[in-house]
Amino acid sequence: MDENYEPAQTDGGVSRVVKDNKKKKKSWDYDKEIGRLQVELAHLQAWIKKAGARVVIIFEGRDAAGKGGMIKRITEKVSPRVFRVVALPAPTDREKSQIYMQRYIAHLPAAGEIVIFDRSWYNRAGVDRVMGFCSEKKAQRFLELAPRFEAAIVESGVILLKYFLTVSEEEQERRFKRRIDDPVRQWKLSPMDVESYQRWWDYTRAYDEMLRMTDSNHAPWWIVPSDDKKRARVNCIAHILQSIPYERVKFDAPDLGKRQKRPADFVEDRSIRHVVPDAAS
Repeated sequence: MDENYEPAQTDGGVSRVVKDNKKKKKSWDYDKEIGRLQVELAHLQAWIKKAGARVVIIFEGRDAAGKGGMIKRITEKVSPRVFRVVALPAPTDREKSQIYMQRYIAHLPAAGEIVIFDRSWYNRAGVDRVMGFCSEKKAQRFLELAPRFEAAIVESGVILLKYFLTVSEEEQERRFKRRIDDPVRQWKLSPMDVESYQRWWDYTRAYDEMLRMTDSNHAPWWIVPSDDKKRARVNCIAHILQSIPYERVKFDAPDLGKRQKRPADFVEDRSIRHVVPDAAS
């Protein structure tokens, strides 16, 4: 990473991001840096497969904080068979009758997999609690049990990383307005997003308590300030790579050999084919 580039620092709170008052660092090349990190993610992938390692990465945070873009940059150059993204919809009636953690357990990784949760069991401490989808008693019980649940995951040999993306009120509003005005982004703005915008301080209280009660030595929360999306992506991906003790695996390049010759009796099929029209002209 550029020696003049420093990750942003926070004090661990949702609403209290520490601002860096140092002189602005020299400019850095985002495309070059994200490309370098994606190469390292490919090396990580090779090691995960060879070592049979299991990794869980949780992304939580404010609506419009950049979780989707972060996950896209992590996964766009690697195999979806190794890097599995889990973004569960609202629970069905059957799932509502199950033990709360049950549907998440089913998605935990097998050997050679990294599972990325685009929101996770922490829905209970955030949207479920604030919107009244669960009782306050159930939310408090979740906060008490979550560290123990995660301890069991870690003790089984799974590497567990938890990231919370923060965004300022002003930047969140700007991003919401951009979604409203841009047809290709309008699908990103849900009724829940509007509620989260209107109930900023309800969510602040809920998230602050969630982070305080579920931060542990075996599964700490890592705060990612994301008003600057590009810096957030570089900071977070670099941290993921630093947090997993992977080694580069030598790539054994296959010998392609020689392609077979065209058979002397081969006759090209002359039947009608429907070819997609060239729309680029």
